Amino acid sequence: MKGTPPNINTTSEIQIMNTLLITCLIAGYQWLIILLVVLLLFGGKKIPELMRGMGKGVRAFKEGMNEVDETLNEATKPAPKAAEKKEEVTIKEEKAEK
Repeated sequence: MKGTPPNINTTSEIQIMNTLLITCLIAGYQWLIILLVVLLLFGGKKIPELMRGMGKGVRAFKEGMNEVDETLNEATKPAPKAAEKKEEVTIKEEKAEK
C-alpha cells in the first residue's frame, strides 16, 4: 500500500479540529473565569497597555506588508521606453525655456 490511508487526516486538518474542540469545549462561564484570572494576574491598568502594544505590533506588521507589496509592484512594472523618456525631457526643456 502506497501513500496514507484515506481515513487519516492531514496535520492542518487536525490542528483545525483541535482549535474547534478547544473553543467548543470551553463554555461561557469558563471563559469568564479565565478572564478574571488574567485580570488578577495583570491588573486592570496593565491590560490596556498590553492591548495597545499588541495593536501597535499588528499595525507595524501591516505597514511592513504594504511596503513589501509596493516594492514588488514597482519592481514588476515595465520600464518606460527610451523614446518616451526623450519626449519627457524635451517637454520639460520647453517648459523651462518659457
